[in-house]
Amino acid sequence: MNQARLSAIGMAVPEKQVVNSFYETLIDTTDEWIQSRTGIKTRYHTEQDEFTSHLCVKAVQDMVERFQVTLDDVDMIIVSTVTPDQPMPSMACQVQHRLNMPRAGAFDAYAACAGFSYGVVLAKGLIAAGTHQKVLVIGADTLSKVTDFSDRTSCVLFGDGAGAVLIEASETGNIGDCITGANGESGPDLYISGFAETIDGQPLKMNRTIVQNGKKVFKWAVTKVAEQMRVLAEKNGLSLDQIDWFVPHSANLRIIEAICNETGFPVEKVLESIVDYGNTSSASIPIALSNGIQSGKVKKGDKVMLLGFGGGLAFAGTVMEW
Repeated sequence: MNQARLSAIGMAVPEKQVVNSFYETLIDTTDEWIQSRTGIKTRYHTEQDEFTSHLCVKAVQDMVERFQVTLDDVDMIIVSTVTPDQPMPSMACQVQHRLNMPRAGAFDAYAACAGFSYGVVLAKGLIAAGTHQKVLVIGADTLSKVTDFSDRTSCVLFGDGAGAVLIEASETGNIGDCITGANGESGPDLYISGFAETIDGQPLKMNRTIVQNGKKVFKWAVTKVAEQMRVLAEKNGLSLDQIDWFVPHSANLRIIEAICNETGFPVEKVLESIVDYGNTSSASIPIALSNGIQSGKVKKGDKVMLLGFGGGLAFAGTVMEW
């Protein structure tokens, strides 16, 4: 069976930086309140004429520049997003066209904050099946475009960004066993409305912005991620103390701290992107991993656990060796 190797990574965020004081003009809040409850200091928002596809392209270009890889033989592009420029064409097709990858198939994956991790699982599967040799996986979202800026409990959380990785067939893979799962019964706890006015009979706010039951999602995330960290480590023949770095979805710094408290995993060994970039959904894991690698924290041979979780509710993860 072909092995899958994650060989390159890049990221991108918009130029417009949004600090916490911005929200003081919109809602009843302060910088101290935001930091104490979320850990966030700043995030980045797209301009009116800047969209998810633009960030996807920039993240891939950053990856190419940093790792000097070629794209002409990429044979599949997977983009995870819940904020595409439009429902169709897919963002993956837009990337395929704009970066001139004529050999590549292309599709979008729709798994919210777990989407990037699902993309990695899918890429590994395509390579293991022998149908593809070089897969580009992108996690990208522009959540500022679906934020309800009158909701003081959630609007401070969200930022825009993208991260891209190249996963290739190799004799020596570095992506281990994976997990996927969902608790679909909790769909109404985190959603963006569309055509239907209900989910399983529960009425929705039809405002096309992010709506979440923060307390329920917080509790689910801590319980589920703590449980699945142990499952994922065991599936890869490891204990948690053999994991060098943990890269969860950066939803909220307090969630990450609670997960570490629940599992005993050292918070010093967590790579996060929440403090400087906010919650960027599908982009949060690759942004955190890219920064960890570029800063020199992540070293060759380190075992890194990736675990995404979010809307669906859904989760996915793997352990890789850098």
